[in-house]
Amino acid sequence: MTASRWIDLDGAANARDLGGLPTADGRVTQHDRLIRSDNLQGLSAADVRALVDKHGVRTVADLRTEVEVALEGPGPMTHEALVAVRNFSLFPESGQNTDVAALDDDAPVVLPWQNRGTDLGEDASHRGASGIYLRYLDDRADSVIAALRLIAGTDGATIVHCAAGKDRTGVVVALALAEVGVSREAIVEDYGLSADRIEAIFARLRASRTYADDLAGEPIDRHRPRTVTMERLLDALDESYGGAPGWLRAHGWTDDDAAALRKHLLE
Repeated sequence: MTASRWIDLDGAANARDLGGLPTADGRVTQHDRLIRSDNLQGLSAADVRALVDKHGVRTVADLRTEVEVALEGPGPMTHEALVAVRNFSLFPESGQNTDVAALDDDAPVVLPWQNRGTDLGEDASHRGASGIYLRYLDDRADSVIAALRLIAGTDGATIVHCAAGKDRTGVVVALALAEVGVSREAIVEDYGLSADRIEAIFARLRASRTYADDLAGEPIDRHRPRTVTMERLLDALDESYGGAPGWLRAHGWTDDDAAALRKHLLE
């Protein structure tokens, strides 16, 4: 990871370009095709111009839940005519109350994962944080496939983001990179880089009413990404599907989809 891959923005702490990553066949991913980030809600006008004009951003894959989006309100990128923002939640959305207008100013915000059961299933429960990632894949394969198709079909760069830009974003980005042949070492290394920005990420989230209660009293180290988590996720996909490409094809991804993603990210 070189310093040039970080995209320094006023309103995001964990943005980086996924260009320059090596593939197993000796190629590299192209710059300004796939960008990962934390929440874009605080982008300044200068940030938006840099992303749209310098980096060629044309689509945003927002992995936040409906309630997060409703609580945060329209972000700056939703006002940009050249950019299409699409939401692909990695949590089940049925039964979630997104009527934020009825939320009392003093009422605690309840986010979807706070009411979730702790049973991850026998196959995932021993995997720690990677078990939560496997549950994303079990619950919302439709969102993962749709996000990758958005990346593949965009004439320009796509930003994939969630709130912190490390967990939900990390899973979707890892599958995209694995599908085009990026080396396992590079995927794992990129995942771990968010640890370098965790203090700044938490400072931003704790300043938002949406996430403040959820993070109150939480030690930062508990949420710091560890490369072993991504290793375990990739191991689980290897064991069950022969790898990330196998998982994708088992959930509706086609050879044409794969070819389009490879063309977009590698050529």
